[in-house]
Amino acid sequence: MPDYSSLPSVTALASIPELERFPEAIRTRAAQNSISAVREGIKEGEPIDVNAMAIFEAMKMKIGEYRRIHNLSGVILHTGLGRAPLPAVVQAGYSNLEFSLDTGKRGDRQDHVRSLLCELTGAEDALVVNNGAGAVLLALSALCTKKEVLLSRGQSVEIGGAFRMPDVIKASGCKLVDVGTTNKTKAQDYSEAITSKTAAILQCHPSNFEVKGFTSSPTTQELADVAHKNGLLFINDQGNGALIDFKKYGIHEIETLPQSVASGADITIGSGDKLLGGPQCGIILGRKDLIAKMAKHPLARALRIDKTNLMALTTTLRNYSFKSFEEIPMFRCLNYSADTIKDWCETISPNGAEILESVTEIGSGAAPGQGVKSFSVVMGSKKPDALLASLRQCGLIGRIYKGKVWLDPRTAEELFGLGTGIPVELEQEPRTFFTDHMKSMISDCWEQWK
Repeated sequence: MPDYSSLPSVTALASIPELERFPEAIRTRAAQNSISAVREGIKEGEPIDVNAMAIFEAMKMKIGEYRRIHNLSGVILHTGLGRAPLPAVVQAGYSNLEFSLDTGKRGDRQDHVRSLLCELTGAEDALVVNNGAGAVLLALSALCTKKEVLLSRGQSVEIGGAFRMPDVIKASGCKLVDVGTTNKTKAQDYSEAITSKTAAILQCHPSNFEVKGFTSSPTTQELADVAHKNGLLFINDQGNGALIDFKKYGIHEIETLPQSVASGADITIGSGDKLLGGPQCGIILGRKDLIAKMAKHPLARALRIDKTNLMALTTTLRNYSFKSFEEIPMFRCLNYSADTIKDWCETISPNGAEILESVTEIGSGAAPGQGVKSFSVVMGSKKPDALLASLRQCGLIGRIYKGKVWLDPRTAEELFGLGTGIPVELEQEPRTFFTDHMKSMISDCWEQWK
């Protein structure tokens, strides 16, 4: 028979000092929920810290199901955690979203980002929609519907959420024509596939996997030349959204948006929340006449970017324009030295844990197989899955590698009082909260599952 005698009463748990800052209704519900969860844990033989659970429940209710967590997974652009970390940019109240302060008349929400994108990429015009897949769908629907689109078999990829590029092409009303083979596609393969019904060549970078060895594919410039020689459009789904060269970070072979534009792509498409380091959105760059045609298509309304993401994107692009890269959280993650990360590990590492060299991956398919040197706190456990779950309840997201739990703090600068990611409800706490308290929670979780 499970022993529940050690569990506190709801009143006692709701009165712990850590919950004082929350309203009474939240304290009470948090205590009730945590006691119920801990009872289930005891029944299953999985001990859970009832105080930690109560704090977790209170924070979850305070800010809704979306809660501020700490990414120690070793992945910068973690898809499940929202990809690129964002600065605090949400503006309360009204804004001039679609209002001209000069004329007093209705404006265009695209005005906020169009000039910045053209300045930073060299494109004639720009349009932003809600995400990258939406941008591809809009481009094909507006420019190529009921016609053929050529795509290499090696680029006929499945993207996140089990959505596949052939399905996106089909949904646009276009006919997909496979070109070349999985591992080798030549410029000549595209030329030979062109018919009177062909509207465009589509290049879709297979960014979420690597094919190595006996492989080859045409360059962006070569595909642009084939398309234009035959009177076709060349649409480059560049994917990663990079605006600058990443070689200084040890990340190679990354095509940037300006490079795609300069190579002659009629339309270039990139994601805002990958190597651009901004919010989720689909950035479309290209010829003014083509962008105008896309902007008038009915899908442009259905796929338009929302005001919060537009504000975040504008802020991010201005930081590029002013070369204020330190204001973009993704670049701060990349810039911290390995020695700094090692020091951070020593600060939060519980007694007995290892600190080992590791690699922080870029993530989200932006640079598969590449990353930056880092260090991680490594903890052995009889049940690593249970340890990982226990850490998640404390808002700490790690990973399992070689049967052990690894915590890489490169992407958790807020734990050390740095950056702009400090949770609002904790911003008045002393800075030691982000070290001593986290170290204590990590240690407590580990003690349960050593």
